[in-house]
Formats: sequence, structure tokens, C-alpha cells
Amino acid sequence: MTLASRVTGLVRDLLMASIFGANALTDAFNVAFRIPNLFRRLFAEGAFSQAFVPVLAASRAQEGEIRTRALISHVATVLFWALLLTCVLGVLGAPVLVWLLASGFQNQGEADAAVRMTRWMFPYIGFMSLVALSSGVLNTYKRFAVPAATPVLLNLCMITAAWLLAPWFGTLGIEPIYAMCAGVMLGGVLQLGVQIPALHRLGVLPRLGMTPWALREAWHDEGVRRILQLMAPALLGVGVAQLSLMINTQIASYLTPGSVTWLFYADRLMEFPTALLGVALGVVLTPQLSAAKAAGDEERYSQMLDWGLRLVLLLAVPCAVGLLAFAQPLVATLFHRGALQGSDVQQIALALVGYGVGLLGLVAIKVLAPGYFASQDMRTPVKIAIAVLVLTQVLNFFLVPRLQHAGLAWSIGLAALVNAGWLLVGLVRRGAYQPSAGWIKYLMQVLSASCLLASLLLWLAQRWDWLALGQWERAGIMALCLLASVVLYFAVLLLAGVKLRSLLRR
Repeated sequence: MTLASRVTGLVRDLLMASIFGANALTDAFNVAFRIPNLFRRLFAEGAFSQAFVPVLAASRAQEGEIRTRALISHVATVLFWALLLTCVLGVLGAPVLVWLLASGFQNQGEADAAVRMTRWMFPYIGFMSLVALSSGVLNTYKRFAVPAATPVLLNLCMITAAWLLAPWFGTLGIEPIYAMCAGVMLGGVLQLGVQIPALHRLGVLPRLGMTPWALREAWHDEGVRRILQLMAPALLGVGVAQLSLMINTQIASYLTPGSVTWLFYADRLMEFPTALLGVALGVVLTPQLSAAKAAGDEERYSQMLDWGLRLVLLLAVPCAVGLLAFAQPLVATLFHRGALQGSDVQQIALALVGYGVGLLGLVAIKVLAPGYFASQDMRTPVKIAIAVLVLTQVLNFFLVPRLQHAGLAWSIGLAALVNAGWLLVGLVRRGAYQPSAGWIKYLMQVLSASCLLASLLLWLAQRWDWLALGQWERAGIMALCLLASVVLYFAVLLLAGVKLRSLLRR
């Protein structure tokens, strides 16, 4: 389901690149879309989920179903009222939010467009935070399909908006890019709508308290207070990550027009493997690690972490090789059409290489951080995140003057490697994670297969002038290249003795 979400997300970005290109208005949309997403990562799959899922899993394991259902309703009530207030303030404060994120916009029209689009899309945070609540409940009950599938709806709505609504807006004299705001809002409504039947079937559909007395009762729930206590350091940790994103967007807004969009498309390609591997593994592991901790089963906890890290190495390393060795062919095949020019392809590819350097770290964090959250330890990842934020900005100071927008991607990638390594060392030192036997041999097997893969991809990247090829010719050659890469990588692993079927069955 995550793969379907990523594929439809790429289709969405392809269509947007072809129709709108990379310019001041696309920069304005990307900033406006980033603002509700920034808050979503605070209220939704960021701090809230990190605090909510471990408490919910512990409640279900220790206190039974009746108490767990009451906790879900109380959490939903408090979250609903907090979101209502946040959405009102966000719409009113849109000019301030845009200025904080992109004060370097070079003309007033660009800034005004970003403010208008922010106001259109800010209520999206309300729908997505309630979706995160529903997803946390469903994942805890081991119902993974519906939460994983819902992002597809957002992508389909945005695709429809770009394909059908944008031309209609143009005939009305409205900038076509505004159609994407309508697509975002419709996507938020539909994502929440499909979660409700799944919750109802499980008998855990929350009852929202719509009166001050109900809010007061929910506020004094011991589980709600525990979640709020855990959210405080988690908010700081997620806030640090979002602050880093804000700083990078600010810096990009002062660079060449189009820089925000170039980074956005490179980020979308980087997030394909990050979401497919890291997010999917994190979603599955977090409730189960929490349950193992609550039951005192330390051996199972360590074995699950070990399994997750082995999958990360197996799949993230070849993905990183692909982004590093095959960046321009990937970007050219996916984005070089319509309004997006060859010069844009070059700039996106430069940023993509920077993200590729840190892909292993970006994916590993999604598996390692839940190892701390399962123990309801939010403080350690926060301390590490703060140190990594400082490191990122130090790297920006040295890299951006030399590499421009690509320097921002390199800073994020290098800092992610440090972050993941720090988290791993911490888990090993406290004895929570004990690596199983055979890691050195496994590491050498994966690295050997990845080196051969890199040689193949470098040769294929130089074999054709990818910018000069026709659109369908590029797509056909790319499909053959990817098929050859998959066959080579996994054939070498099998010849080296990696038991893939056994690893997946674990």
C-alpha cells in the first residue's frame, strides 16, 4: 500500500512538473503546502503518534479493551478542540507563517500567492491529524492496510485537480496552480472518511465530546495526561526537525528562483524509498516494540529491531546507490517534459545526489527512533535531534555558498547519517539492542552486491544522452535498466549466500 502511495505520488509530481514547471508560483505553492505539512508532523505522524501509540499499546496490553476505548475517545476529544483552535489561528496568521518560512521571496505577488494558498490549505492539518489518530488505533490493532492506503486518495485528488480542474481555473482567469489547493483539501476529507468504517468495524470509533464538560473530563484522563507529558519532549524533537526544514526553505527562498521547487522534486524522489522502507517498517514495528516492552519481553524487542535493521541495510543501500549513480537518468525520465526544462533536470539531480548520500541514515532513523519511543523515552532522540540541527546548519554554512541549493540536500544527508549512528550506539550501549550473530558477513554481502550495482548504473548513465531521448524512449530504457539492476543485485546476494526468504519470513 505504501508502494501504491509512492507511485501515485510520483505520478502527481510528474503531472505538476509538466503542467506548472519550476517558477515563482510553484515555489509559492510548495511553501504553502509545506506549512500545513509542517504542523501535520507536529500533531499527526510526528510528536502525537510517537506519544499516542506506545501509551495505547500499553493500555490495551495491561488495562483491557473497555479502558482502551475510553482512552481513544478522550484523546480524540482533546485533539479535536486543539486542532480547531490551531486551524483558526493558522488561517488568520498565514502572512506571518509564510514570512517565517520564505521571507526571501523576490516579489510581492509571489508572497501574496503563498499567503492565499496557505489559507486555502491550512485546514488540511485538521483532517490529517484526525487521520493520524485513526491510523495509530488501527495499527495498534494490527490493521495496517487502510492507514497505508489512505495517502493514495490525496494523490488521486491532486492528480485530478492538476489534470481537470487547473485548465478550468485558467478559463476563469484564475491562476491554474490554485486548483491544487482544492485537490489537497478534498484529499484530506476523503482520507478521514475511509478510516471511519474501519474504526467502526473494530468497535473503537471515538466519541467526540462537544461540550466543555466533556472536554474537561477528557483532559483529566490519566492516559491523556501521560500522552501530553510524552508529547512535550517529542514536540521539541519534531520541532527541531521542522525548524531545520524551515531554515533550509528560508535559505532556498534567497537563492535562484526555482530553488524551492528543485529541492521539492529531489525530496519527493528521496522520500520514495524513505517512505517505502523506513515509514512502512516504523509503522509496523512501533506498536509491536511497544507491546514487547510493556510485556517485559526484551529478547523479542531486540530481535525485532535486528530484523528491521537488516531489512534497512538490504534495501536502502541499493536505493542510495541508485540515487548517487543514476540521478540524472531518474530525474530526466520522470520530470523532463512539458514546462520542466533540461536545466531544471540538472539542478534537481544535483540535489538528489546530496539526499542519496544520507538515504541510509534517513531510513534507519525510522526504525531506530521507535526503539526509544517504545520505552517511552522521548528525551534521548530529542537531545540527538538538537545536536544534529546545529550540525546541519554548520554544514549549510560551508556547503551552500559552494553548492547553492544542492548544499542544503548534502547537509541533510550527512546529518542524517550522524543521527542514525548516534541512535544506534545509544540502543547498543543501554543493552536494549543486542545485534545477532552474522552481521559482519551480512554487511560484506550487501556491500559487494551494491558495488557491482553501482558499476552497472554508472555505465548505463553514460551509455545514453538521457536529455536528448524521447519521452517514451527514456521510459522504456529506464524500465530495462531497473529490471537489470534488480536482477543483478539480488542474484549476487543469492550467490553470496544471503537467505532472502528466511529473512523476510522472520
